[in-house]
Amino acid sequence: MTGPAAGTTSAAASFDVVCLGESMVTFRPSRPGRLADVPSFGRGIGGAESNVACALAAAGHRVAWVSRVGADGFGDHLVEAIAAYGVDTSAVRRDPDRPTGVYFRTATDRATDTHEVAYYRAGSAASAMSTHNVPHETLSAGRLLHLSGITAALSPDCLALLHELTAPRSGPPLISFDVNHRPGLWRGSEAGPEVLLDLARRADLVFVGEDEADEAWGLKGADAIRAALPEPATLVVKRGADGATVYSAPRPGAHLGPRPGPCAATAAAATDTVTDVPALHVDVVAPVGAGDAFAAGFLSATLRGLSIRDRVRHGHLMAAAVLTVPGDLTDPPPRERADRLVALDDDAWGRLRLGPGWTGDDQEVRTT
Repeated sequence: MTGPAAGTTSAAASFDVVCLGESMVTFRPSRPGRLADVPSFGRGIGGAESNVACALAAAGHRVAWVSRVGADGFGDHLVEAIAAYGVDTSAVRRDPDRPTGVYFRTATDRATDTHEVAYYRAGSAASAMSTHNVPHETLSAGRLLHLSGITAALSPDCLALLHELTAPRSGPPLISFDVNHRPGLWRGSEAGPEVLLDLARRADLVFVGEDEADEAWGLKGADAIRAALPEPATLVVKRGADGATVYSAPRPGAHLGPRPGPCAATAAAATDTVTDVPALHVDVVAPVGAGDAFAAGFLSATLRGLSIRDRVRHGHLMAAAVLTVPGDLTDPPPRERADRLVALDDDAWGRLRLGPGWTGDDQEVRTT
């Protein structure tokens, strides 16, 4: 069984994927060290949902990004940079009263104690997104709508918007939700974990890291996460260097009607197909953005109707492309090249080792 594929709709969608969320101008350090010690920064863009949008567009899909940015130079840069990947930005609104968010980060891994991020996003244009000022016609124009828990933390209006978008409905799009638990964004509120759990239960396809599920909900291991989240037809549990585990329940047309109640969802989860796919050996240059790239690879393969194993492998390859460059974004490997690697047998897949430059057509892929 391959799980639900996006695209079984009666009418042609304008986009393959629509992504909603805040993107910010990010300042990357010129060298490792504390923010207090770094002398200069390079400008880039960063935002979970816009990262997914850019990667999918670069992979050849029709993608729109919905957000709000300030009527300022940083807003200009974001819209132009994201559009340069082939993303439709016509639904992005400019806010004359609120600024575009920015942030600074250190070069270290987000999971380490030495990692620092300084956000300047309070009161940003994106935090003013609400059910009243977003283009609903665009949000409903895709085969798949991709959301994340980051948006829920930005403001009460943003949370209300996510509740509306994940409400039971009578038709598409398929709802994809990346939990993206960011404790720093929920400071002053103890509701964050509960909010994220509720939103994940309302989605059709969920991405969550094993580590963040432990931090947010105290859940240990993939099976415990599935037990707490029986409703999504597809649950992707990312296990870092150990790979990913996917739970897919046989629910034809699950995204076309109301989601099952607790008893029905639990019964469906009992018939899950469970697929474990090991991660790749990667010579990491910078770890930021890999989760978004993984989601993009998985969603791209979902749109193509590939098997669960191949969806995960495409996710690993997209993540490896980002892990082997300094920034949050890079062009994915050509589809033909990625398909050849995905088709390898388990032994050959396990011996792959990917380093900087591996995505180029003229680059040899190493094996261990």
